Amino acid sequence: MNRYPLWKNLIVAFALMMGALYTLPNFFGEVPAVQVASVKATVKLDPALVTRVKESLKADGISYTGLFSEPNSIRVRLANTDAQLKAKDAIEKALNPDPNDASYSVALNLVSNSPNWLNSMHALPMYLGLDLRGGVHFLLQVDMKGALTKRLDSTGADLRSLLRDKNIRHNGISREGNMLVVRFRDAATRDQAMVVIGNQQEDLALVEGQDGSDFKLTATLKPVAEKKIQEFALKQNISTLHNRINELGVAEPIIQQQGIDRIVVQLPGVQDTAKAKDILGRTASLEVRMVDDENSSNASVMEEAAKGQPPFGTEFYIERGGRPLLVKKQVVLTGDRLTDAQPGFDENHEPAVSLTLDSVGARIFKDVTRENVNKRMAILLIEKGKGEVVTAPVIRSEIGGGRVQISGGKMSTVEANDVALLLRAGSLAAPMEIIEERTIGPSLGAENISKGFHSTLWGFTAIAAFMMTYYLLFGLVSVLALASNLLLLIALLSLLQATLTVPGIAAIALTLGMAIDSNVLINERIREELRNGSTPQAAIAAGYERAWSTILDSNVTTLIAGIALLIFGSGPVRGFAVVHCLGILTSIFSSVVMSRALVNLIYGSRRKLASLSIGQIWKPGITAGAKGK
Repeated sequence: MNRYPLWKNLIVAFALMMGALYTLPNFFGEVPAVQVASVKATVKLDPALVTRVKESLKADGISYTGLFSEPNSIRVRLANTDAQLKAKDAIEKALNPDPNDASYSVALNLVSNSPNWLNSMHALPMYLGLDLRGGVHFLLQVDMKGALTKRLDSTGADLRSLLRDKNIRHNGISREGNMLVVRFRDAATRDQAMVVIGNQQEDLALVEGQDGSDFKLTATLKPVAEKKIQEFALKQNISTLHNRINELGVAEPIIQQQGIDRIVVQLPGVQDTAKAKDILGRTASLEVRMVDDENSSNASVMEEAAKGQPPFGTEFYIERGGRPLLVKKQVVLTGDRLTDAQPGFDENHEPAVSLTLDSVGARIFKDVTRENVNKRMAILLIEKGKGEVVTAPVIRSEIGGGRVQISGGKMSTVEANDVALLLRAGSLAAPMEIIEERTIGPSLGAENISKGFHSTLWGFTAIAAFMMTYYLLFGLVSVLALASNLLLLIALLSLLQATLTVPGIAAIALTLGMAIDSNVLINERIREELRNGSTPQAAIAAGYERAWSTILDSNVTTLIAGIALLIFGSGPVRGFAVVHCLGILTSIFSSVVMSRALVNLIYGSRRKLASLSIGQIWKPGITAGAKGK
């Protein structure tokens, strides 16, 4: 009656084993490490770089306890801080021979001290949030008016080109606040311009008017267009910030939207606020220039250019894949004319990047491509006065219409995505300013961890003492089930690589209190069955079965509230909600399945069971009862 089939026992054993395995890394702590990340979008972390890092450490006689390669970083685990500092200097010297033109960021960091066999199974510890590890917190205000103003200025230039191409005379185009005003000498010309602009600029709302002898058109952005521009500006700024923060070597940065015009940036483990502010606030721009093909194919000229003596009017760059080339200084087009960039495939089904230009950019690009067929064009990302070539395709034919497709021939799908992201988010779409700044020291984070650990420990101890006193052996079973719940919750958070914060610790403590409620319901149901005269074995079976519906109902309603917090909350609220929702799921499993497995193990094989160790059974009209019979 009270025996699980073999498959259920195997599931319970497997869950406990996996829970212990993925919880284990959290007990090894952290040790010093050196993290290598790329600071140039065109420089990738490949296996050859791992070899260079190993060789630089071997050349200086520095031993390390682990080397971990990830898509965006390489981490070298060291035994102590002395070895960490020596390793940083050695790697920096090997990877960045010219400190003024560094390609990689070599930062001090902390990594888990878990054994390599655990790391090979992807058994990693939870990330610690800003409030537990220390670091810096910024709240950035995005200037949405600036984004709209930038769009209006660009649209004004587009209108000038459009009216000139259509041979429509006007008396000037000016921006007045959030409006563009186009003036004409007569109503007929104005009406003609209104038709042309309405067909070409769907985002503008046009209103006719007259100011004295001037006939005018007033153009404003439609509400839908304004909302789209603001959303794009926010998303592009967040993408740009993600690219920049890689330079800091932060293990798990938090960059997320707050409200409609703010961005929260949390950098755990970073204490250099000045460097963080410099990286967050820097600007970048895109430029399109022509390649000097004639000199780029001359070996002697390229040799001199590599030494810092390029021909007059050109600059020396290293293209994607390590090929050198000379780029003319004259700028053909800037990133201001680029409205979108998306990865895709060309007519040969090869990976490519599709660009969309505004009307002015389309006209310039058409003229340039017509005059430079079979020549190369370089797209550069300029940052801090230094440029890097993102791609340099060959112009096959005249390109008009404002839609451009570039492919490097050997470009992979991943590279096409990277190039599109660079072109789309190489610079900030709207200005930002830091309106809130906080620095949390590591000592405060350690204090938060200690307080959170002790609060959870003492809460668990108090619950365990009460349950074992009041329910005796069944109380011990409940405590063991509660311990397995905590084990599974931490393992699940580690497996998902969730970030644990102080609100998350509060959610763990709350989960313990809520989880034991299910066992209280089960134990009281069993007591009720015993009071009604059921045999001990029948009371166990009926107690679990009849308590199940109540347990499910109460946990589902609580889960609904947790999901609402997860969907509509932000920041610390979402951190609390994630742990809370996962805790509800693990508590259902542990309080019902785990505890039943333990009870079956203790009582299931005993056919003639006279009583249960479940505490005092109080019966109506009897002042003192006995243990369940």
